[in-house]
Amino acid sequence: MSSISYHLAAVAVMAAVTYLIRALPFAFFRRPIASRFLRSFLYYIPYAVLTAMTIPAVFTSAGSPLSAAAGFAVALVLAYMRLPLIAVASAAAAAAFLVSFFG
Repeated sequence: MSSISYHLAAVAVMAAVTYLIRALPFAFFRRPIASRFLRSFLYYIPYAVLTAMTIPAVFTSAGSPLSAAAGFAVALVLAYMRLPLIAVASAAAAAAFLVSFFG
């Protein structure tokens, strides 16, 4: 499978999983969910699933584990600082590129 088709398939699977997890409670529960635990559980599942699907791709897509770790670290710091997504993604890609170029 080519790299582009792999990434498109990964995005499609992530979108489907996120949609299904959000839509299934509407199909099964006719009344509002009273359980605070269940509401919290259903709220955080999409984030956990996307993380579980994305993190392995982050560390296998770069040329080396060191450049992937550098890009990931930069992305974590900038996301923690609540910068816009385009800034986080651009800085992470630049950091990974610089580490792989100079390292």
